[in-house]
Amino acid sequence: MSARAKVAVLRTRPESVLEDYRRLLALAEADKFLAPGKTTILKDNISWHYPMPSANTTPWQLEGTILGLHDLGYNDLSCVQNKTVVIDTYKGEDLNQYVPIFKKCGLPVLYNFKHEDMKWVPFEPKAKLLALDRIYPRGLKMPDYFFGKNIVHLPTVKCHIYTTTTGAMKNAFGGLLSTHRHYTHTWIHETLVDLLAIQKEIHSGIFAVMDGTTVGDGQGPRTLRPVVKNIILASGDQVAIDAISAKLMGFDPMSIKYIRLAHEAGLGVGEPREIELAGDDVSGESWGFDVGWNFHRVMGWLSWYGPTRFLQKLLFHTPIVYFPIFVSETYHDRIRWPLKERRIYEQWKSDTDWGRLFTEYQEKGCLLT
Repeated sequence: MSARAKVAVLRTRPESVLEDYRRLLALAEADKFLAPGKTTILKDNISWHYPMPSANTTPWQLEGTILGLHDLGYNDLSCVQNKTVVIDTYKGEDLNQYVPIFKKCGLPVLYNFKHEDMKWVPFEPKAKLLALDRIYPRGLKMPDYFFGKNIVHLPTVKCHIYTTTTGAMKNAFGGLLSTHRHYTHTWIHETLVDLLAIQKEIHSGIFAVMDGTTVGDGQGPRTLRPVVKNIILASGDQVAIDAISAKLMGFDPMSIKYIRLAHEAGLGVGEPREIELAGDDVSGESWGFDVGWNFHRVMGWLSWYGPTRFLQKLLFHTPIVYFPIFVSETYHDRIRWPLKERRIYEQWKSDTDWGRLFTEYQEKGCLLT
């Protein structure tokens, strides 16, 4: 990369978080990365429909980003949601307190799985792909609504069982690939690099705003240990913001394959020494996170990478696919949430300032807007 990458990082607290987000977008110079006069899509992140701390875009992240974009003259905003085989999109945007913000801000919400909102059209990338052309040999299809528009990704700082960390680059996954995207997991790192290359072709501008007020350690993106860190980040470089997030969590960014591949492809900067940090100094922080292992990660490893990966076509390209979906839904929604994660969520709400702010959103709907 010829220009030095820049990631803005601010320490924040609930009393000032909306103003801090507004300041963050200006500090990260969002207007240098988003084309004026174009619709700007907000792509929130619902990793789980339940409001597990650190798993999903926070309501203050959504509201603060909207305010920050308005400050910079971006008033033509929309939100695009996607679905997965194990996530209820409508339940997620409701339980995570997005709906009142959408309504108060007059923000249209579209769904990439509704034909009346957008259509999936054939798309042939100019970039040389690492994996997607093999995974989709009949050709790629992309949602037509995304073409020619800006996009702002709204991930959180957390670990992931397949990619070690997840952030801005992974946030494009649900929006740009159909419900068959689980076929990509064996080549997930290459897929994320391909998707970033595609985004650079179809969008008029790309930006990311990342919430680290409560961050997720462990086997994410749903099974997490929430830790309060009071940090927010933003950047026009999707690789750089993921690299700084990974470094904060205690990982070597260049040892994470998707970050290294994107850096080597010139799609962004993954080497922290080549990234300028603006705002508060977090250069010395390293939180010592560890993805670790659990039942879900073991099953995923066997399915996508282990000695049983030869069974993929049988498991995921036949009606048998509904069995692992049932297992995953049962494990997370009917066992983990009521027996463990719900209690973590309730304790976070009662014992932390961010949990109490979430309760305020539940009661008021939104704060400043």
